[in-house]
Amino acid sequence: MGPVVELITGSYEQIAFGYRLCTEEAEWTAKADFTHHAHTASISAVAASERFVVTGSKDETIQVYDMKKRVEHGALLHHDGTISCLEFYGASHLLSGGEDGLICVWSTKKWECLKSIRAHKGHVTSLSVHPSGKLALSVGTDKTLRTWNLIDGRSAFIKNIKQNAHIVRWSPDGDKYVVVVNDKLDVYNLETASLIGTVPNPKRISSIKFLTNSILAVAGDDETVRLCDVGTEKWLCEFQAHETRVKAIDSFSMEDYCVLVTASNDGFIKMWKLHLKEELESPTLLGEVNTTARLTCLAVWKPSSTQETPEAPAAQATTSQELAQELSKSKRVRIATEEVVMEDESKTKKKKKGGGK
Repeated sequence: MGPVVELITGSYEQIAFGYRLCTEEAEWTAKADFTHHAHTASISAVAASERFVVTGSKDETIQVYDMKKRVEHGALLHHDGTISCLEFYGASHLLSGGEDGLICVWSTKKWECLKSIRAHKGHVTSLSVHPSGKLALSVGTDKTLRTWNLIDGRSAFIKNIKQNAHIVRWSPDGDKYVVVVNDKLDVYNLETASLIGTVPNPKRISSIKFLTNSILAVAGDDETVRLCDVGTEKWLCEFQAHETRVKAIDSFSMEDYCVLVTASNDGFIKMWKLHLKEELESPTLLGEVNTTARLTCLAVWKPSSTQETPEAPAAQATTSQELAQELSKSKRVRIATEEVVMEDESKTKKKKKGGGK
């Protein structure tokens, strides 16, 4: 019996699809597991945690699905406008961004909105939580890149960029981040907050995914997926993934290789086997499934890959250097629970003795 892996996609047709992967055979198959038609407009974002899958839509709602109980969990209503981005931090928190310029921090325990941050003057186009959970990055249509202290929900610093960025992502180690503006990748160093490299892509970039701390998979408005080394700013390999443009990519790890998942406007989801060694070769196709829908977004649900959410220390950093120092500290600082926006639920319980929230 192989590991439990499910591919979750959203579509222009307002439907979210779940496909369970069968990985025992040489050619993988994807069996339809569920379809949810809870939205009244096209689905714009999807994210998965250990237990939940969430979808955001142009209908201004976030729909929550409990994958353990296999039931719809209801809708989160706080945004006014399209939900543009969703990201879980561990099993305890969800962050959402929308056209209303808000970033909302949700607790997955009771699905309460812990904090609503007025993040950008325009739309929030993308957000990314640092692996430590202490800070997040966001980009918006006000031509700014903003860093948020997630302990108190306040802005740590703001960087003006010349154009509107539409994707931002931390590297897995959290020492650098990538900002996407149209067809180029700008790579920044956390410690100095300075631009350390720019990599142009032949087409406008639609989706990116870090496969290692330096290897980035890039999909653009064409049928090709390219792998880039953000350290050397060189393209390592490229391959034709679909017949039409690739809309979204994600990945997960098997025992000794990486699986890159691609979703396209042509309705296909494909799984690619990739060995992340020094001399990268083009990946081989493991399997595919035709959803017959126009796909917009993609997420991998792999409940076996649990992630412990570290306790968040108090960070009062206001510059990138201070933030880098704060992130490197191993010492954990006790702070009053009411000041904490993001913190491990189980640890919060231990701190509270009597009294309300």
